[in-house]
Amino acid sequence: MTELELLVDFHKDAERQGPGSSNETIKALNLTGIDKNADLKIADIGCGSGAHTIVLAQNTNGQITGVDLFPEFLDKLDNKAKELRLHNRVITLNKSMDDLPFDNDEFDIIWSEGAIYNIGFEVGIKKWKDYLKTGGYLCVSEITWITNSRPKEIEEFWNEEYPEIDTASNKIKKLEENGYSPIGYFYLTQNSWIDNYYTPMEKRLSSFLEKHNNSDMAKNIVELHKKEIASYKKYKDYYSYGFYIAKKI
Repeated sequence: MTELELLVDFHKDAERQGPGSSNETIKALNLTGIDKNADLKIADIGCGSGAHTIVLAQNTNGQITGVDLFPEFLDKLDNKAKELRLHNRVITLNKSMDDLPFDNDEFDIIWSEGAIYNIGFEVGIKKWKDYLKTGGYLCVSEITWITNSRPKEIEEFWNEEYPEIDTASNKIKKLEENGYSPIGYFYLTQNSWIDNYYTPMEKRLSSFLEKHNNSDMAKNIVELHKKEIASYKKYKDYYSYGFYIAKKI
């Protein structure tokens, strides 16, 4: 297995591939003010195994396309949708988020939780705007500073990992500069990181190592995730995912 294949294997059976919660998905959906009983078309880009895709299906009357680069995640989503009898409204698409086959003005909502960083916030909001109907909604969560200053160590780490990290005010300005009218913002709670994402992750570390015979690559992945968890717990008051809700104008 390559390192990427190992990473997918580590995350594919998790409930979530990133921080979040059903309550926060619903909160963002409610902030749109959209008629949930309407015949909506929704794209969930970077859906992973579909934790938020399923919540959207359960709380709207929409037709939802879950998009992800990794078929292993989409298989999990397909199975969940069948189990919950949502398969008539949830379809999956194995594509990269920067190479989507959608038509202009196709969707009422473009959704993406914790995934837009793969192509960059500004690139994503520009590319995906074409797929939105005028008056449609963009709902994305994106790594965000939640204070105006922070310790040098964590600032340097994130500026190297993802230079587009910024404060919410600057992210909102990017939305305004690219044809959106921001209508809502909040950041994820610490429980969404620790209880819903990192604690379940910690429980999988040992079994993952055993499954892969304590290989060097598996050990490296475990150590990277341990460092990520430790970093968040140390600096959790300085960054989170900001959830941005905006209308295409």
